[in-house]
Amino acid sequence: MDRLAAMETFVYVVETGSFSAAARRLNIGQPAVSKTIAQLEARLAVRLLLRSTRGLTPTEAGLAFFDRAKRAIEEANEADNAARGAASGLTGNLRICAAVTFGRQHIVPYLGPFLDQNPDLNIDLMLDDRNINLVEEGVDIALRMGVLSDSGLTARKIAECRRVVLGTPQYFEKHGEPACPADLTKHQAVVYTLGGGAHWPFKKADDEQPVIISGRIRANAAEGLREAVLAHLGLTMASEWMFSQELASGVVKEVMSDWALPNQDLWAVFPTGRMASAKARAFVDYVQGLMAAQR
Repeated sequence: MDRLAAMETFVYVVETGSFSAAARRLNIGQPAVSKTIAQLEARLAVRLLLRSTRGLTPTEAGLAFFDRAKRAIEEANEADNAARGAASGLTGNLRICAAVTFGRQHIVPYLGPFLDQNPDLNIDLMLDDRNINLVEEGVDIALRMGVLSDSGLTARKIAECRRVVLGTPQYFEKHGEPACPADLTKHQAVVYTLGGGAHWPFKKADDEQPVIISGRIRANAAEGLREAVLAHLGLTMASEWMFSQELASGVVKEVMSDWALPNQDLWAVFPTGRMASAKARAFVDYVQGLMAAQR
């Protein structure tokens, strides 16, 4: 087996977590996969995988090899595509990570046209509200919102939207509508711990009024925040993306629209030190177009 094929086998083993799953993906027998990994480790004179009853785990050397092997496979595929011409479309696997609610509402329903344009491309979609390690998880692109905490990340801003104060009409019927930031002290707020927490910085012209709000419910996932608001348990500060359908239908309503909050930014983040592949760049361009069309 040549080096590129051995790399591909190793990448599939790491991505699937087992020899048998990698064998199914490659359409070969499991013994062939085991033999390839053993030969690869012998050639490199280093242990790449730790075997245990719980499965396979890459070693530190294995993680480093995985990242570079995946990049080499992508570059080889891109070279093939360039030789065949751009009309042949993108191929292989593209691993994407996005927040649960954002991915469910704004990415998954719109994947069809992108897949139709690239019939030989498969998408592995990870929905997770945490900022996971892109290299360790083998992620090609992460769609992240807000301020990026790691200045070393390779990132590209692709969209932004307003953040607003909102709640259900039933909540406001019972508790009244706040007209200014100071009124929020009389309300129950549902606090999104990953989206600004209890600090809400309002601004109107030159007047800045930051408010520390209080609430009996705190959520570290957008799905929990949404369900609490839709159950009439309080108002919240959120991006229009998080409640786009409910805002359009009137299930929730915006209040204090004359007071501005910092916009929510959407970033495409790539693993540090890796040049974005053609398929990663194409997907980011596609998402950027999607978000522009949804405004």
